Amino acid sequence: MEQWKERAPGVLVCLGISAPCWLLGRAVPVVGGPVFAILAGMAAALFWREKGAAGPGIAFTSRKVLQYAVVLLGFGLDLSEIARVGLQSLPIILSTITISLAAAFLLRKTLRVGTNISILVGVGSSVCGGSAIAATAPVIGADDEEIAQAISVIFLFNVAAALLFPTLGNMLGLSNEGFGLFAGTAINDTSSVTAAASTWDSQHGTGGAVLERATIVKLTRTLAIIPITLALALRRASGARQGGEGFSLKRVFPLFILFFVLASVVTTAAVLAGADAGLFAPFKELSKFFIIMAMGAIGLNTDLVKLARSGGRPILMGLCCWAAITAVSLAMQRALNIW
Repeated sequence: MEQWKERAPGVLVCLGISAPCWLLGRAVPVVGGPVFAILAGMAAALFWREKGAAGPGIAFTSRKVLQYAVVLLGFGLDLSEIARVGLQSLPIILSTITISLAAAFLLRKTLRVGTNISILVGVGSSVCGGSAIAATAPVIGADDEEIAQAISVIFLFNVAAALLFPTLGNMLGLSNEGFGLFAGTAINDTSSVTAAASTWDSQHGTGGAVLERATIVKLTRTLAIIPITLALALRRASGARQGGEGFSLKRVFPLFILFFVLASVVTTAAVLAGADAGLFAPFKELSKFFIIMAMGAIGLNTDLVKLARSGGRPILMGLCCWAAITAVSLAMQRALNIW
């Protein structure tokens, strides 16, 4: 109870930032609530340097609430539906994830970008944007400024993809099926996938079929969070052992990822038993709101001036990852005769 009293002021501050940002995100989904929240937090941090009594609650929100959001995200995954529809996209998903992570790894030294930011940009680009960053950051020990920088990079190319990809798909002559796969594999954030697929549906009168397909492909990509975070945890634990630190099972197997898996299993079992998938919608909405709260907290702990000065190289890395994913997604579709 004493801990909660200590955290309450900071949590309330983050709640105050996140509520209007959540509404803004619903009104402007191509930007999204998390981006509004992190920008609002960074703007507030310019004038509020010393957090005082709010500090513990802000720190709690940026770390623990972020992990709770990832757990709740699992309630949005019906594994049976993913197995039914998403398997066709698996070769493309694996190819785009591999090329993004490889590009980030190869560019890390060339562009002199920090290891944590490189991992966050690579994972955020290849898996599912802010959700992947939220899941990965605690595992690798990323600080708030690194998270803010990665989110900013991902946001930039989310918006670009949502605006440009429907036109690009028309120019290339993609089929409805092809564009659904393209949007689901080459756009990293769910809100931007939704925006691009909805634009395509309205242009081609497909009655929401492309949006449904793109969303399932996107959810299939989300599952990659599990092996990637576990691999990173093992890597970090191995480094700790070599550095003379004790071995920690919790470090190797992050518990919030285990709960994320359990949440998706619960959803799948309930749907197979005949429950309405809409039953879990409140959990999904709460997950989104928690991510917005955490992004507001991260913004409050971020030096905007420092972020602007050091942002050029991560943006270039993000551009390279984005271009590589786009090219590989289209090339794999062509190779598999899905185009």
